[in-house]
Amino acid sequence: MALWVIVPAAGVGARMGGTTPKQYLPLAGHTVLAQTLLRLAQLPGLGRILVALHPEDPCWHAQTLPAQLPLSTCAGGRERSDSVLHALHALQGMADDQDWVLVHDAVRPCVRLADIERLLQAIATHPCGGLLAVPVSSTLKRSNAVGDIVATLPRDHVWQAATPQAFRVGALRQALQEAVRAAVPITDEAAAMELAGHAPRLVRGSGDNIKITYPEDLLLAELILAAQQRESASAAG
Repeated sequence: MALWVIVPAAGVGARMGGTTPKQYLPLAGHTVLAQTLLRLAQLPGLGRILVALHPEDPCWHAQTLPAQLPLSTCAGGRERSDSVLHALHALQGMADDQDWVLVHDAVRPCVRLADIERLLQAIATHPCGGLLAVPVSSTLKRSNAVGDIVATLPRDHVWQAATPQAFRVGALRQALQEAVRAAVPITDEAAAMELAGHAPRLVRGSGDNIKITYPEDLLLAELILAAQQRESASAAG
């Protein structure tokens, strides 16, 4: 079975500030999105990466990516779940319903290939699929509307979801369609699968698989990429 990857990249990154969507901000000689795609393109058994773009995306064609990368694009939607569903529809005719599809955030350029491979190994015989995640280590607080603490929450068995999230093509498409029909807000693919009655497997990933959300995250991502490059060079030689 081929391995397919969907990268929803239709967001505008409002929390980042500025006029350039955060996936197109410069990072270590490329854009954030290009760094992410170059990393994902190294996956063994990869069929194709499908990037869901804003219909009026002004930046995609300025990307400098190797011509041999197995890339396609499709129109994204208003919400992340809409973009993923559009991409799944675009995969029809290429992907089998039983193939695995990875959905990965455009702004997680530091994901480790070893973590993705461990995820795929962990779910190989799982009836549903799973996702990379990190156990919560900090104390959790719930606030009211003005920012005052109203409760301290237990953190036992609480995880922070990350990506990629991996599910069967047909099952994920059906779960997202059901969520749309039920008008239930979906913030990640695992939530759609949960709504459909499944129990995705949590697979511990590395803490350096950060999501670039705020300006200070760009500097941190650059440091992480440099450290990972040194790590790889040391291991190779």
